[in-house]
Amino acid sequence: MSCIFCKIVNGEIPSSKVYEDDKVLAFNDINPVTPYHILVIPKKHYDSIIDIPEKEMEIIAHIHNVINKIANKEGFDKKGFRIINNCGEDGGQEVKHIHYHILAGKKLPLYEAEKK
Repeated sequence: MSCIFCKIVNGEIPSSKVYEDDKVLAFNDINPVTPYHILVIPKKHYDSIIDIPEKEMEIIAHIHNVINKIANKEGFDKKGFRIINNCGEDGGQEVKHIHYHILAGKKLPLYEAEKK
């Protein structure tokens, strides 16, 4: 059984696409926590960043390039945004398919660790 993000990539589950190319798909989160809450995922399944072989790590650079494109296109590049990648159970990862959250459109609070 494939994961929910693989089903979205395969068109089995609809999504509100923001960006797509041959390597990645970006779509609006169905439960947004900010005015812009976009998920960016590789089309190839990897559980998390830990599972990406070193020789395939260029996908991470590609994802970051796509995030830049989205920020510019959507217009939140100037005011700022947050990128989040949860990794593993203790890191808060709920879907076992690597994904990046882009949060933007409002001032975000600092994390406790950032306040020190």
